[in-house]
Amino acid sequence: MTTTPRAVRRASPRARRTTAPQPDPAAPLLPSRDPVRMLDESGKRIPSEYAEPPGETLRELYRRMVIGRRFDVQATALTKQGRLAVYPSSRGQEACQVAGVMAVRPDDWVFPTYRESMALVSRGIDPVEVLTLLRGDWHCGYDPAALHTAPQCTPLATQTIHAAGVAYGEAYQGRDTVALAFIGDGATSEGDFHEGVNFAAVFRAPVVFFVQNNRYAISVPLSRQTAAPSLAYKGVGYGIACEQVDGNDPVAVLAVLNRAVEHARSGNGPFLVEAHTYRLEPHTNADDASRYRTMDEVEAWLGRDPIARLEAYLRGAGVLDDAAVEAVRAEAEAYAADLRERMNAEPTVDPMSLFDHVYATPTPQLLEQREQVRAELAAESEVES
Repeated sequence: MTTTPRAVRRASPRARRTTAPQPDPAAPLLPSRDPVRMLDESGKRIPSEYAEPPGETLRELYRRMVIGRRFDVQATALTKQGRLAVYPSSRGQEACQVAGVMAVRPDDWVFPTYRESMALVSRGIDPVEVLTLLRGDWHCGYDPAALHTAPQCTPLATQTIHAAGVAYGEAYQGRDTVALAFIGDGATSEGDFHEGVNFAAVFRAPVVFFVQNNRYAISVPLSRQTAAPSLAYKGVGYGIACEQVDGNDPVAVLAVLNRAVEHARSGNGPFLVEAHTYRLEPHTNADDASRYRTMDEVEAWLGRDPIARLEAYLRGAGVLDDAAVEAVRAEAEAYAADLRERMNAEPTVDPMSLFDHVYATPTPQLLEQREQVRAELAAESEVES
């Protein structure tokens, strides 16, 4: 019997031509090859497949960004004055901070990290309540349930699991609520990120994972965190749609997030967005950024200012003029002055509040400790009197 050599035993060219090409199942999930942009650095419009938000919406976006930056500068000053224990600035990330909360409804849930103070005040939360955590008074100064805004999350990536769980629970109860989880680039290297995204993907939870890639996880550069082409591609591995966007282009950030939120709200499952941006200030006031990055790098990103870019575009479109710009700046200054005055007042501290909100039903041990502290305080009061 004659044996056909292995190299010859294969389909004929004609047979191969009749085989239909199989579609790539990952293709619909892939992000754009380059980050989505709708404005260049000078504020000129760039063609895009994404729908541009209305002019009045962009004007409100500009207003909140200006106020947000002034808040951020004031909070940094309060830290230097000893009014805050620590403050993680988000200067340079205004487009992400503000567009993030503008893309969702008031009844949607927001899950912030420790850096999202600007996002929270842009959501309408009292700035003094926002800074309560950073002043060291309470873990959270506002009512999360009433505001549909979780406490600021200090441990990296744990909020991704919370967001996935709440989003799944809301959908299970028949509501069209969306959860938006703010995430830093460093958090994508954490196990909690994997668990949260994987759960959301499997159970099609309506959550948007919004990664602000500001290039550094404290001092660790992105190149030491991941080998992925961009962080947006991580979504493909979990089977969820993803996109990357120029995080200093406010129009593009809002447009991409609008689509991501609509995708999730329509029952299509989670969506991952990576915004390429930059943190202009140190990680916190306790960080020396000069140890891991150069001033030339910072200067280059200063030229990509998201506020200046949006202002130039809106002026050119006739949506903003000198009077409108001056009015927004005056509003921002008044906002900062009110914050200064209220933060300069010494907070009222009740030592007995240590025992509040520990358990819904206090344990016997907690009640015993509470009584011990109460007795010690009463004894000190008698000595002083």
